[in-house]
Amino acid sequence: MVPRKWMNIYGAKTETKMNNPPKIIVDADAIIAQASPYDKHHQTAATISESLAKVNAQVIYPATAIAESNAYMQRVLNSTASAYGTAVVFADLNVQVAEINQNTLRNALKYFSPETSKKNTLFDCIIAAVAEEYKADAIFSFDKFYERKGFKLVTELELPK
Repeated sequence: MVPRKWMNIYGAKTETKMNNPPKIIVDADAIIAQASPYDKHHQTAATISESLAKVNAQVIYPATAIAESNAYMQRVLNSTASAYGTAVVFADLNVQVAEINQNTLRNALKYFSPETSKKNTLFDCIIAAVAEEYKADAIFSFDKFYERKGFKLVTELELPK
């Protein structure tokens, strides 16, 4: 069973509406931080998620970020239950999932190179490509890679507390 709290964590519940809500692409690290109470960014991620819900942000989850976070929960955090619960949340038709296709992969390659840090994977480059494709206002991540590539992180947005 999926905890009731997850409905708000993943932005499905909204409280305040904006005329022009921000469009946010979510990276795997933000999904993990929201789902794992032991993650160092958990409280910050939960607060950001609540703020995004308050402004009715369009929150978009690339399919690769869902799969990457799910694998991390299962393999590194050793929590198949969290991995399963997270998968169930994202299977909900009210959650916007961005499909990744060959065009997205081609666009991701401009952010990827043989000199790229081992910490900045093709997964990160796909997030950047999706943010570009969707003309996102920001990326929900704690990874500075995106700032170095010219994207704004969600922490830079003026959101209600």
